[in-house]
Amino acid sequence: MVYYCALTNAPPTKKLLRPLALVAVIFFTVSGGPYGMEPLLGYGGHGGSLLILLLTPLFWDIPTMLAVLELNAMMPVGGGYYQWVKRGLGLRWAFFEGWWTWLYTFVDLAIYPVLFVQYACWFLPGLAAWKIPICLGLIWSCAGLNILGVVPVGRASLILGTAVLIPFIILFGLGLYHLGPAAYAFTPLSLKGVGFSAAGMGCYTVMWNMLGWDNTSTYADQVERPARSYVVSMGIAFVLVLLVYVATLMTARGSGIGADVLRDNGFPALGVLVGGRVLGILLAAGGMASAVGLFAAVLLSVAQVPKAMADDRLLPSKLSALSPRFGTPARSIVVCAGVVSVMILWTFMDLVVIDITLYGAALFLEFITLVVLRIREPGTPRSFRVPLNVTGLCVLFVLPVGIYLFALNGALTDSGSAWKPAIFALVLLVSAEIAWQGVRWKRAQTRKMDYI
Repeated sequence: MVYYCALTNAPPTKKLLRPLALVAVIFFTVSGGPYGMEPLLGYGGHGGSLLILLLTPLFWDIPTMLAVLELNAMMPVGGGYYQWVKRGLGLRWAFFEGWWTWLYTFVDLAIYPVLFVQYACWFLPGLAAWKIPICLGLIWSCAGLNILGVVPVGRASLILGTAVLIPFIILFGLGLYHLGPAAYAFTPLSLKGVGFSAAGMGCYTVMWNMLGWDNTSTYADQVERPARSYVVSMGIAFVLVLLVYVATLMTARGSGIGADVLRDNGFPALGVLVGGRVLGILLAAGGMASAVGLFAAVLLSVAQVPKAMADDRLLPSKLSALSPRFGTPARSIVVCAGVVSVMILWTFMDLVVIDITLYGAALFLEFITLVVLRIREPGTPRSFRVPLNVTGLCVLFVLPVGIYLFALNGALTDSGSAWKPAIFALVLLVSAEIAWQGVRWKRAQTRKMDYI
């Protein structure tokens, strides 16, 4: 059986990412803490918000994690999902996968510097006037960290992860002490009174706060014992993310904070209500740490894909060049940071809608790839296999497709402005075919020149 080799020219003695650091990187790639989940209470109310939070990971994240774990167990290679789709569906669909992923990650990355400034303004409101320089400073600082390699990013993620989690642990503990256990009692979980569009936007909010499991595969060749490490680290990260989200949402519900106050002022306002100004400061600092950690971790994953595509002559060959000192795709990292630098003026929820719409399309190609490889290569060794046959996999993947379509319809039928970014995202999906035709033409011209 033919296996794809790891796409790296780094020296064989390079340091590898260990399981504990991998948990931290995965945590930041898919979550970074509850920051950004503040609008959920307004969309779903007390009963509906918790129901959306519990059901969305069941429909969206668990099928994704299972697919990623099996595909990664087959091919723990640099480039991750791009290489999987190329092997299963061919070069054209691999280009679509890489193109859509590149687009949605630019959108995703643009969110975090903006969030950083919002939480920094908790300390100095005047910083809002310096939004652009601060965002650019964050973008290029994280780009420099990524050029140093995966291990520094992993170490930074461990430190930042601690800074994110401790304030929420304190929030939950003080909530139990001041509000009492009765405030955390489960109210009836129901979407009664929640409009279709509001439920859809609530799903978008949770989906954005728990996406990116496949992004963690793009540096699998830089992970110690990747097949085993990913199964353990991904499971720990999922449980940790869900527990933090549920505890935070239940604290917000029990505190009686207004949905508008939470949406407009964020979790620092909840911290002040529950534990005083010091806790509000800790949560604001945690929000800044979360933004930095998310940006660094997501940039780490996406910078590997243009490099892999450039190796296949789908993007300019210069993007495949590795830093001679650090063995990282430095040019790819710089290009990604440059594109994100021009996208930081968009609004948060617009970016979320575009992000999920693009990401879902790329994710579905990975689902199809797993089914195809199960049929075509049933005997290929896998250290992890989803305990379902081909029919069971198809049924399983109906769940994320269903919630994706539900959220998209909610945005398209929104009476506000959510339909505009949804339409824009659909246009961006179509752009993959236009770009592919351009690549085909250029490759044809190159072959003609080689023949001459």
